[in-house]
Amino acid sequence: MDLQSIIDADWELLSSFNGSDSVFLDGFISTLTWGWTWLPLYIGWLYLVIKNNELPKVIAIISAVACCLLLTAVVDGMIVKPLVARPRPLNDPVFGHLVDTVHGIHSSDYSFFSAHSANTMGQALFFSLLVRNSLFSCAMMSWTLLNGYTRLYLGMHFPSDVLAGFTWGAIVAVSVYTVYYIIERKLAPKGNYISTQYTKTGFSLVDIDIVLCLYVACFIFALIKALFI
Repeated sequence: MDLQSIIDADWELLSSFNGSDSVFLDGFISTLTWGWTWLPLYIGWLYLVIKNNELPKVIAIISAVACCLLLTAVVDGMIVKPLVARPRPLNDPVFGHLVDTVHGIHSSDYSFFSAHSANTMGQALFFSLLVRNSLFSCAMMSWTLLNGYTRLYLGMHFPSDVLAGFTWGAIVAVSVYTVYYIIERKLAPKGNYISTQYTKTGFSLVDIDIVLCLYVACFIFALIKALFI
């Protein structure tokens, strides 16, 4: 498959996901892509980390998450995007007029790859590896997939931008977690938790449920806000 075939497939896939005739769905998706919508989830992560760990480990986890965010942002924004210089779908000089835009959402920077996708995958996968709870992991993966979908719906990225972002975010998350795990095991070696109330990495199931409730609350907020847009 040559480059032009990939570009053509990107446009074809984008047309399947981009926009709709629903005012409600436009409002719902635009709210989901707004960073502040997920503030309760971020607070829930912080609560989960602080509640279930001693201060040195809390600092180590927060530092690891910061590294994930830094690596995804720097590689994407300062290296890959300027080098590739691919216009976003809605800014394409030839086909941009065919892209549905929602509520005037736009950006003048480049498209490849999606920072949203890389950042959300990096955070979601790191916390999934850290917590080791299947329901929590499913929720976090659904969160990052949803964020990737919003980028297509809004015409901000091509499918390949999102897939590349997911891939880089996953690489960063696994790499950072591996370093964190090695250091944490050397500083505070301990066995797995054997309890019906905790995950094997020592996180309370009750506290995980609180985070999941906050995750659901973000959706409820987005639904309510969409009704009044």
